[in-house]
Amino acid sequence: MSDEEKVIFPTVVIVGRPNVGKSTWFNRVIGEQAAIVEDRPGITRDRHPRMASWLGIEFWIVDTGGWMPSGTELDDKVSRQVEEAVREADLVIFMVDASVGVTDDDEHISQWLRKTGVPVLLAANKSDNDRREQEKWIFMSLGFGEPMAVSALHGRRSGDFLDEVVARIPHVELPVRELDAIKPDGVPRVALVGRPNVGKSTLFNRLVGEERSVVHDMPGTTRDAVDTLVETPDGPLVFIDTAGMRKRSKIDESTEFYSLVRALKAIDEADIAILIIDATVGVTSQDQRLAERIDVAGCPILIVLNKWELLDSENRRQVELDLARMLYFIDDAPVLKLSALTGMGVHKLRPVLQDAIEQYHRKIPTRDVNRVISAAQQKSPAAGGARVLFAVQGANDPPTFTLFVNRELSAPYIRYLERSIREAFEFGSTPLKLRVRKKGD
Repeated sequence: MSDEEKVIFPTVVIVGRPNVGKSTWFNRVIGEQAAIVEDRPGITRDRHPRMASWLGIEFWIVDTGGWMPSGTELDDKVSRQVEEAVREADLVIFMVDASVGVTDDDEHISQWLRKTGVPVLLAANKSDNDRREQEKWIFMSLGFGEPMAVSALHGRRSGDFLDEVVARIPHVELPVRELDAIKPDGVPRVALVGRPNVGKSTLFNRLVGEERSVVHDMPGTTRDAVDTLVETPDGPLVFIDTAGMRKRSKIDESTEFYSLVRALKAIDEADIAILIIDATVGVTSQDQRLAERIDVAGCPILIVLNKWELLDSENRRQVELDLARMLYFIDDAPVLKLSALTGMGVHKLRPVLQDAIEQYHRKIPTRDVNRVISAAQQKSPAAGGARVLFAVQGANDPPTFTLFVNRELSAPYIRYLERSIREAFEFGSTPLKLRVRKKGD
């Protein structure tokens, strides 16, 4: 699709004060538990966009954190995320709590929304019964006309509400073929993982090119895995900013637990993972466990030593020694030393990233695989007359090779053959899988 034909779908943004049910409604519209929901304020902090559809109408729906007129530094950053989302909106769903009534914060939000000039649809959430529905009229004072009574939790009046949403946004009608073409299926997915407060969101924002995730010096700021599709000179990439992962024994609240689950799922679904380590702290046992978890997932690893500019030469040498000692099992992984905050060295990341993605998807012709295996066997035959009769790459993502043998190969010899394949075809840090099948199986 050319730039002239590129389709821009309408955007619907959900706003409101904390804990009025925005994320619950967001999950209901998209049909899955994509946003973390818990009955206390402050859970959602970043913008969270997803594609939604109603009556054949496609649109973006964006969950946001609770907008606050003033508060802590973190509250202000969350509010700026909400304001940025509203500036890009075709329609705002202003959600209020029918079980509480009009609050001072609701009044402040309504004053702000009127200044933006964006169309607003008022939703009186938690209208779980007929009596509660009648209480919607008190919200007429907010100045957005008749509120629509809904229950995000129970789905009450949700169809009528969505009818009104699609009636108020521009319609983009596309054949199914074109709709599939613009969705990011097949686009490489890059997960940014690491312990809390190592600079994941700062690097994510720099890579994406805007302040897309809330950045704050309090561990645990990012609660959901946030996906962003980015066009690069080498093609599109999906960057995934994940919540900081800490030891399970230190996860003492359900929100952190579900954030961990989302982060682990993001690793499993990623084509490549960038493990971010705080160089000022050094390589920790938790970094080691995260690297092991990524290695098990079977995707390539890039190691980023963030905040490198803050170290003197002696401390830099110590970090390099600790890295070699504790992450020896991924010693082929590229290591980049940079500063996400200042941008130092970040330009080196994209070429390395593209190389790793290309290796992950690489397909080797069968004749070349057998040539390398034959040369390796001639150089160092297996014990006991064992021999690979034929080899083929049966899959990629990650590259997977099947070895047909006359008898069982020892584990050290299989590792020798894997190393031979890796070196011959320059697979770098990409995990390889070797499957061994005996003749006659």
